Amino acid sequence: MNKYIDDTKKVILNTYTKFPVVFESGEGNYLIDSNGDKYLDFVAGIAVNALGYNNKEIKDEITKVIEKGVFHTSNLYWHSYELEAASKLINLSKLEKVFYCNSGAEANEAALKLARKFGSKDNRFKIISMNHSFHGRTYGAVSATGQDKYHKNFYPLLDGIIYADFNDLESVKKVIDDKCCAIIVEPLQGEGGIIPSTKEFLQGLRDLADKHNLLLIFDEVQCGMGRCGKPFCYQVYDVKPDVLTLAKALGGGIPCGAMVVSSKADNIFSPGDHASTFGGNILALSASSVVLSKLEDQSFLNEIVEKGAFLTNGLNNLVKKYPEKLLQVRGLGLMQGLVVKCNPFDIINGCLNKKLLVVRAASDVVRFVPPLTIKKEEIEIMLSILEEVINAI
Repeated sequence: MNKYIDDTKKVILNTYTKFPVVFESGEGNYLIDSNGDKYLDFVAGIAVNALGYNNKEIKDEITKVIEKGVFHTSNLYWHSYELEAASKLINLSKLEKVFYCNSGAEANEAALKLARKFGSKDNRFKIISMNHSFHGRTYGAVSATGQDKYHKNFYPLLDGIIYADFNDLESVKKVIDDKCCAIIVEPLQGEGGIIPSTKEFLQGLRDLADKHNLLLIFDEVQCGMGRCGKPFCYQVYDVKPDVLTLAKALGGGIPCGAMVVSSKADNIFSPGDHASTFGGNILALSASSVVLSKLEDQSFLNEIVEKGAFLTNGLNNLVKKYPEKLLQVRGLGLMQGLVVKCNPFDIINGCLNKKLLVVRAASDVVRFVPPLTIKKEEIEIMLSILEEVINAI
């Protein structure tokens, strides 16, 4: 394994800080490394592998596509999966139309361009984003990201992005002027530290968007797709966006992103305004259709709510037991963050040594985003390992 890692470092650009493990297969909610060791996964490819590993329904659907021999036709032509997946997205979201792409950054880039065109007729171009937000690594998306650490060395950023404070409606009101065209926000901030919005804040943004004729964009790349116990996170708050961006879990592990829009935004783009060569390809949407079908199953969503409450309760019990090391628990459903007083990597590396995968968010949060198929007994196993690691610090 060490030789493989050393050899790979010679040919792969150094853009990731990787853990010293090589995964080769998976089963259920476990990943299996090159030595055959099983790891209980509470990372899920960072909220991507919603249905775990070796899922029969996804495998069967992908196999049908593989057997036909056509994975991609370009968006110059139609294919049946495009209609099937989009119809499910529209039914679940109660929005109007879909644009497909490959990733969350691409979905947000589409939303930023849509907002700029929306405002162009009366020379409005400013987009309000939130401090501590994260919207992706591409140039527009990183400009919209409200964290200085992602901006360093990449100035000048995209012009016209202004930042307000998350969950502080007054700070948003202060930056709105007649040049604003949109607001972009994560209903549940992910990379910023697993911070849920308040209903009052989201409803306030909806009211401001209506009052000033702004597009309200909800970035649900990480918090959407059932993770919070509803098909989409905004449905937990009962506040509807004009534009919804999705990716990660949308393809169940195959790259797939989408921008879904309301009637307010469905006629802004014209042919030639935006495109994505691989967006909405047959292979990706065959997998996406399976994931979306699971979100149509209310019993599946109810289980997420129950398991999320079980996970939250277990983490809160650890906070009570180890107040000198742990501060609080934040999140919704199966997207939870444990705010720690120690170095989070002490916990993350300790868990890795015990064959448990967890990941960081912000500078002081251990993040838990397991497959949505995680079982209560596996949550119990995770909590037991986590306590052993915390106790040993």
